Amino acid sequence: MQENLTALVESAGIVGAGGAGFPTHVKLNAKADTVIINGAECEPLLRVDQQLMARQAGRLLAALDKIVAHLGAREGVVALKEHYHTAAGALQQELAGYPKLRLHLLGAFYPAGDEQVIVYEVTGKVVPEGGIPIHAGVVVINVETALNVLDAMDGHPVTEKYVTLTGAVRTPKTVRVPLGITVAEALELAGGPSVADYRVVNGGPMMGRLVPLESVITKTTKGLIAVPAGHPLLNSLERPLGVSMRQAATACMQCSLCSEVCPRGLLGHRIQPHKLMRLAAYGSMCDPAQTPMNAYLCCGCRLCEYACVMGLQPWKLNGSLKGILGEQGIRNSLDNKPEHGAPFREYKRYPVHKLIHQLGLSAYDVDAPMEEGALPSYGKVTLPLRQNVGASAEPVVEVGSRVEKGSLIARIPKDKLGANLHASISGTVAAISSDTIVVQA
Repeated sequence: MQENLTALVESAGIVGAGGAGFPTHVKLNAKADTVIINGAECEPLLRVDQQLMARQAGRLLAALDKIVAHLGAREGVVALKEHYHTAAGALQQELAGYPKLRLHLLGAFYPAGDEQVIVYEVTGKVVPEGGIPIHAGVVVINVETALNVLDAMDGHPVTEKYVTLTGAVRTPKTVRVPLGITVAEALELAGGPSVADYRVVNGGPMMGRLVPLESVITKTTKGLIAVPAGHPLLNSLERPLGVSMRQAATACMQCSLCSEVCPRGLLGHRIQPHKLMRLAAYGSMCDPAQTPMNAYLCCGCRLCEYACVMGLQPWKLNGSLKGILGEQGIRNSLDNKPEHGAPFREYKRYPVHKLIHQLGLSAYDVDAPMEEGALPSYGKVTLPLRQNVGASAEPVVEVGSRVEKGSLIARIPKDKLGANLHASISGTVAAISSDTIVVQA
């Protein structure tokens, strides 16, 4: 059973649909005590998972039940925010047939969907520093990812993606689209931008990134947010690292508010962003118990910036430090194993509605109803060979090859971490580069 499901998931090219894109077959090649479906969808404005839970509650629980049996787990938990009333109600109605499954309602705080935070909230276990949930006996899987596992059991590989289209668009909505269409094409499904001058954030406003209109939808795209030019969110994301460092050196007052709300610090990990900020001013952390390696414990959630009364960006410094250390071949060696979170942690969780207000996004915090009709027809898709953690897939087709939707077009390199890639439309392979395969309808 285990080998069979793992092989099916690997063949289907399934990766985490809500984060970095870790290949799911690797997660399933383990034994765990608890399986958590991450339905927190902690990024403001995104609406995919809460609507999938409401609309496909039975399928999600069936998927979770199969994954629990596959991993030999004691229980499976769907963790979602307490104000997702429709989703919670739909799941509760289906639970009776699954004795090993339960719901866990989370508070409306950010980042509830951080996988280490959700492990602690659900199980009370702390993932070790530098570790992953399986080190605490837990496997965490995103809602859409779990549904993709169920599809794989029916022989359907990953060729489509659910995406919330929101922000400064005419009709915010959540849609299902083929992989490989452009950001511009996706935004047209929401009536296009409502302003002439804008940028697009791929992902949520906190951990997403600015992307050009010609970039494409991948297996990890969760949302596209059109943001008007001059918006404070853009001022934050586009602030050059050098400017951030000068501001850190001149304006950081060592108030420690960033450390008070750091979600990984509140789990007991040895990260104190205010002490790392000392490097910008003094070239030292002024604390022999702290080293630049502590930056590896930063999850990049950006919450530190919004706790800071000066609007400084410890997360950007941490990202730079991780890059520098990695380039020098210095890997994370921090492995402390806290037994519990920080004192008063439950009182320091950051309210998501407060965060939305600080982000200047209250006007865009609206419903984005899901539309699940027939997929639009597209004449061309551009499929990146790397849409996952690990290596790029290797093409198994040639220019001119005829492919059908769902056909394997690139596979995982031998003995590498990666994911298979399938055609998202039927057509002809029009081009192959070192990075992409283009399919023309």
